[in-house]
Amino acid sequence: MLYQIEELFDIVRNFMGTGGDVLYIIAFVLVVMWTFIIERVWYQNFTFPRDSRQMIARWTSRSDVSSWKSLRIRDCWISQSKESLNQNLMLIKTLVAICPMVGLLGTVTGMITVFETMATHGTGNPRLMAAGISMATIPTMAGMVAALSGLFVSTRLEASARTKTDYLADRMPRH
Repeated sequence: MLYQIEELFDIVRNFMGTGGDVLYIIAFVLVVMWTFIIERVWYQNFTFPRDSRQMIARWTSRSDVSSWKSLRIRDCWISQSKESLNQNLMLIKTLVAICPMVGLLGTVTGMITVFETMATHGTGNPRLMAAGISMATIPTMAGMVAALSGLFVSTRLEASARTKTDYLADRMPRH
């Protein structure tokens, strides 16, 4: 078991070395993005249902649910719930958009390495140029994979937030 973990770390270390320093930036952005995603999943699936049950109970226990003032209170509660459900979703979407851009930065730095190799050693040594080409393509792929993983989940979180907001509004009827 310990041998397998060490082997896994060696594979990751070799991958990071092949792709260059930009992969560390992509990894950092990916960790931050997934931290916010996990927090949103936790909130929407565990914290919000409890909060919405309490809000529905407060609404149904009110004696007045049809006056203008009561309806404004209802709208305020629904709006606050919507805000809390959508919190950090724009940040997640921004981090999703940053991933491919950082990958393209890796492409540029990798191509600079290729051009530097060509300038100093000529075009006669393809192995030296291959290292720069790897450094150019791996970050692009990593940035795209990171962005796709976040894109699918952030889209799902947005849809879930809309559904939960609509459900809450339906459970707090206007009389």
